[in-house]
This record gives sequence, C-alpha cells and structure tokens, in this order.
Amino acid sequence: MPKKIKDPGLGEQSSEFAQSIMNSDGSFNVNRVNKRTNILDTYHYLINITWTRFFLLAIVAFTAVNVLFALIYLLIGVDQIMVPTNSVLENFITALFFSAQTLTTLGYGYLAPNGMLSGFISSFEAFLGLSMFAFLTGLIYGRFSKPKASIRFSENLIFRDFNTTKAIMFRLVNNRSNVMIKPKATVTLALSKLNNKNEYKRSFYNLKLEREQINYLPTTWTIVHEIDQDSPLIEYKNDELNLLNAELVVMITYFDQSFNQEVHQIHAYNFKDLKLNYKFNPAFYYDKDGKLILDFDKIDSITPYKS
Repeated sequence: MPKKIKDPGLGEQSSEFAQSIMNSDGSFNVNRVNKRTNILDTYHYLINITWTRFFLLAIVAFTAVNVLFALIYLLIGVDQIMVPTNSVLENFITALFFSAQTLTTLGYGYLAPNGMLSGFISSFEAFLGLSMFAFLTGLIYGRFSKPKASIRFSENLIFRDFNTTKAIMFRLVNNRSNVMIKPKATVTLALSKLNNKNEYKRSFYNLKLEREQINYLPTTWTIVHEIDQDSPLIEYKNDELNLLNAELVVMITYFDQSFNQEVHQIHAYNFKDLKLNYKFNPAFYYDKDGKLILDFDKIDSITPYKS
C-alpha cells in the first residue's frame, strides 16, 4: 500500500487552479508580498541574479554615481576642474568624463582639480570608486566560485510498459565534463485532490525508484518509478494520469570534484505534460574508432513505444 509522508515543505494547501510548485529553472513558484527589505540581503540578491541583470545593474550604478558627481562639480563650479564654456551641456559632459576618470582612479592628466573643494570631493570619489570596484570584484568572484550543479533534465516525463507492469520515467545528463560522484535521486509526488470538506489538499509520497543512486554519470541516467502495488499511482488508469493535478519534485545530489563539496539541483515535472506510451531514444553511440559519443541534441528525443 502507498504510504503518505509529511509535508516536505511544499505546503498542503492547494487549489483547483493551483500552478506548478516549481518553475522550469528549479526555483519555487511563489510570489512574496509585503516582504520587509533588508540591506544585508543585497549580497545574496546580487550573487543569485542572472549575469545579464548583474551587469546591467553594475552599469546603471556606475552611470548613476558619475552623473551625481558631475552634477556636484557643476554645482560648485566647473572652473575648479576645467576651463568653463558657454554650453551647460558641454560643461556637464566634461564633468562627467572627469568623474569617470576619478572614480576609476585612471586620470589622463588633462583634467585635474585646482581648488580645495574640488580636491576634497574628487578624493572622496576616488575612495568611493576603489570601494565599489573592490565590492564588484568580490561579487564576480563569488558568482564564479559559488557551488552550483549543472544538470539537464529531459523535457518529457514519459509513461510506458515496463517489465510486467508500467512505469513513469525521465532522464538527465551532466552539462559539464567533470565527474559526478555518487549522484542520488529523490523523487516526491505532490498530488492535489478534493477532500470531504470540499477543499483541495496536497498529499505527498516518496516514490520508490528502480535505482536511487549510481556511482558516476558519464552519459545519461534514466530514472524509473515502477507503478506496482506500493505506488500511489496504482489506482489510476492510463488515461487518467494526464488529468491528475500532480507533479514530481526531483532533487539530485552528488559530490562535485570541481567545487570539492556536495551540490544539488531541483527540478519539477507536471503530469499535464506526461507523454503516454513513449520511450527515450538512445542519446549516445560509438563512432568508427570505438569512441563513446554523447549527443546532447538527443537528450529529449522520444518515439512511440510499442510493447
């Protein structure tokens, strides 16, 4: 008989129109509202955003600081750093260039402070620039050195005959060429159903797998859950599986030699996307020299299954 487990942290409350628990990138599908901001969370935010957003924020911050100091130089009088012209725009642009040279501690020698006030402001700006670039360097190093798995999961969750019963399965591959030591899979079924109080509640089950752990992963790993008498899916007919308000939450854990520590990655499959009576095509083969070839274009390749 299938055995329920306690809520693993995903929440038992559900709805008829509840979206997937997780997004495609492995993040939880939760919108946080009325959250108090904390400046101490800035580092965590900057470490985890995408590279595109990170560099856009860096450019915006650099531009904003230079515009601010250029306006300050205009306010105290641009004659303290240059020979002023009759054009306010030209004076501002020149002050902007001077600010950029000061902030980066570059200095070409063409522009220089020639007053007490401008010297004090430019010195403070140079100190600020050193601090900003030290902080930026630390963030870039932190982003590169942060332990992170790079596992590619198949787009499809498939269902087909398996041995004397049936099974659902998916497969995965390591995107990197490093060795994954003792990868282990944990698969949780989150099943949302209407209870006798007319409320949608989630039930959770740890699915028994054909193999929960392997020693290493040089090619692909197809993870299989056989639907036997101990499976929570045994009570459903084949054509009912796609109609279930259910999803699989997958966590892969392994020891990464590159980071010299254990890393993990989470992924989710929705039963609405379950492919019935399909099988995975082989994603690797041997060339004429006997070399094993892994073709990443075939990771998601499936064909109809005929028993």
